Amino acid sequence: MDLLREFRRRELAEAIVRKIRSLPLKRPVRICHVCGTHEWTIVHYGLRSLLPENIELIAGPGCPVCITPALDIDQAAELALEGKTVAVFGDVSRSIGSRHSLESIRSEGGSVKVVYSILDAVRMAESDSSREVVFFAVGFETTAPATALHILRSPPSNFSILSSHRYVPSAVISLYSRGRMEMDGIIAPGHATTISGLKAYEPLAKEYGIPVVASGFEPVDVLMSVLMLVKQISEGRAEVLNQYSRSVTWEGNVRAMQTVARVFELTDAHWRGIGLIERSGFVLKDEFRDYDARQKYGLKGVNYADEMHPGCRCAEVMLGRVKPTQCPLYMKACKPNRPVGPCMVSVEGSCRIWATHRVLS
Repeated sequence: MDLLREFRRRELAEAIVRKIRSLPLKRPVRICHVCGTHEWTIVHYGLRSLLPENIELIAGPGCPVCITPALDIDQAAELALEGKTVAVFGDVSRSIGSRHSLESIRSEGGSVKVVYSILDAVRMAESDSSREVVFFAVGFETTAPATALHILRSPPSNFSILSSHRYVPSAVISLYSRGRMEMDGIIAPGHATTISGLKAYEPLAKEYGIPVVASGFEPVDVLMSVLMLVKQISEGRAEVLNQYSRSVTWEGNVRAMQTVARVFELTDAHWRGIGLIERSGFVLKDEFRDYDARQKYGLKGVNYADEMHPGCRCAEVMLGRVKPTQCPLYMKACKPNRPVGPCMVSVEGSCRIWATHRVLS
């Protein structure tokens, strides 16, 4: 049996939709997800069009490039212009800080190298001891373990990281508890939850009555997760359930999280366009401060009150308050080949996903 084909089987998807439609909902329901790949699946397979009108799927801040602060990008640009080699993922290089992207800084003579992993950056530093290499560490708890592992391996002294790693569960719980996001249920991100474990989302159900379901990435996965959430809502229950049992567990990847905890500690951190969220950012512990680019090079700065460009509504898109098509720049001044807002830069950004699927309304 082709397992992947089963999770894309039309007959199975239609059967799940019929079950969703049969459930008695007394009010409109908003289900939030926080994963760019989930948004891609929802848009690519037209899942929103299959659901009844009283069930709305909204995208939360599930794109790591989108929430990387403009200040962090500016700090990386400052280092590149000073002659340090900044190693960065491709999507991140295109995201604009207060004025420039790292891609544009490279065209002005800044030393910016696109890499596929932190290992590429470490090898760069090992191959030339006279060159200072800074890895711009962007990503959620999914990628933080790799960064932590390489720090534990004692890379050369000419290597450091600029950490912009963020922790999703803290953000989701904080945004809901403070009334920043409205939702009746949440689809937990498959990859990130594989690392953190479902237990990280337990406070949403226990303290706030919000049901949680970890979901895989195929259309049947997502629809089944919606069914599991709507069933809980219709019955007045709030539990943390696992649809993606082929990858996600309650405890998560314990060794990966132990590695992260050995190197990093959680601190209050800024999310672009959203603001400061308590215990949502990974910073290096004091014993590893020699690898902290901010400490090593004395980087300063305060996060900007308004770090989105004029007219850009990315912040509202990431909070599920507006759709990408409600942004005045969408597919006008802001397009995939000429992005203005961070949500159009990354392949995981909602605006980019909608644009590449030619969603215009």
